[in-house]
Amino acid sequence: MPRRFRFGVNLTNPAPSDEWREKCRRAERLGYDVILVPDHLGMPAPFPSLVAAAEATDRPRVGTFVLNAGFWNPTLLAREVATTDALTGGRLELGLGAGYIQAEHDAAGVPFGSARERVDHLLRTVGELERLLGSAEQPLRVPLLIGGNGDRILRLTAEHADIAAFTGARSVPGDTTGTLAAITAEELDERVAEYRRLAAGRKEPAELNVLIQMVVVTDDREAAVRELLPQLPHLTVEQALDLPILLIGTPEQLSAQVRAQRERYGFSYLTVLEPYMEAFGTVIEALREE
Repeated sequence: MPRRFRFGVNLTNPAPSDEWREKCRRAERLGYDVILVPDHLGMPAPFPSLVAAAEATDRPRVGTFVLNAGFWNPTLLAREVATTDALTGGRLELGLGAGYIQAEHDAAGVPFGSARERVDHLLRTVGELERLLGSAEQPLRVPLLIGGNGDRILRLTAEHADIAAFTGARSVPGDTTGTLAAITAEELDERVAEYRRLAAGRKEPAELNVLIQMVVVTDDREAAVRELLPQLPHLTVEQALDLPILLIGTPEQLSAQVRAQRERYGFSYLTVLEPYMEAFGTVIEALREE
């Protein structure tokens, strides 16, 4: 029996108080289950934004998608998590990642480190959070999401995360600005299969998430994707249309794509970026009871 769908929207644009609360209420009306905030400079500060989102809404959970572990001291992060979970009425989901944009670290005066060092810090952060938030003095357990596709992160995710988040993209080698290149559907097959191998001994299966980069409502899928090919020079039209991070088509076709991805990969928790909140909202109702 497939896991039922959940839908999240990652709100990336800062806004004044009234505007922020209204777009959170709009996300709730559209049927989103989780209101999320990223952890990038120039975007909303995660924890105060999530407290405001919870105050403005009744039903959705709130979460980070995802915190850059390199920005955070684990002990201070545990305090933020505990306070935010309390102020949101236990609605917090904590998303963590290793970080991938050197320019942000440079601007913040925080060491970037090698990929291995960043994953090491993420691993230490997860261990410290579990210790601190699971102590007798602070008996708290928030759902943990870990995002990433590399072997070590997949192992960490398999061992500790309630939600395994796949990006469908990888950093461009040698690029320090955060540019990502889409991986093919077949490459993502392999990454999900590796995660499942690593997670084979779990008592409870994790929820699988994918971040959808673009939603285009159109009655001509091929024409729409041809406009995107300059951003995907390594892919053919057919390969681009097969990408799980792109949803292109009529509302009925979008719904069919989402169902097919759940069947192929196991993705039942779908996150879209704020610019596509309204477009994806057109298919949520069709998928709500599935």
